[in-house]
Amino acid sequence: MTAYIEDRLEARIVATAHIPSEVTVALRYERDDPYAVSILFPPRSTLEGNEVVWIFSRDLLEAGLRAPEGEGDVRLWPSGRDHTVVELHTPDATAMVEFDTTALRRFLWHSYRLTPRGDEHLELDVDGALFELFDDAQ
Repeated sequence: MTAYIEDRLEARIVATAHIPSEVTVALRYERDDPYAVSILFPPRSTLEGNEVVWIFSRDLLEAGLRAPEGEGDVRLWPSGRDHTVVELHTPDATAMVEFDTTALRRFLWHSYRLTPRGDEHLELDVDGALFELFDDAQ
């Protein structure tokens, strides 16, 4: 079975130092990190000109589709009926990324088909991680 899913989504980026722009980003969910989702921004959409990856909670993404959620570096909220805003903070800049809410819901639905909500712990290899931790300490 597939160990990850990745959807390409159109987004509208508004950053402190950028002109608002349309960009295709990748949303990714991996079974190896079952509580997280990633957004991968292509080099042309970032201040540094490099691919940038933001990782945050899958639960945060789900909650942010319904109401304002998050604190710290990542915040989400509905923007009207059709859009969701993901706000990303670094020490140097803030970016607001607007997504189609239906596309985000579809991505979440696919992630829950891969790893159902509540079953995330079944994907974790705690024994293997502990073995590696103690093996590296020797």
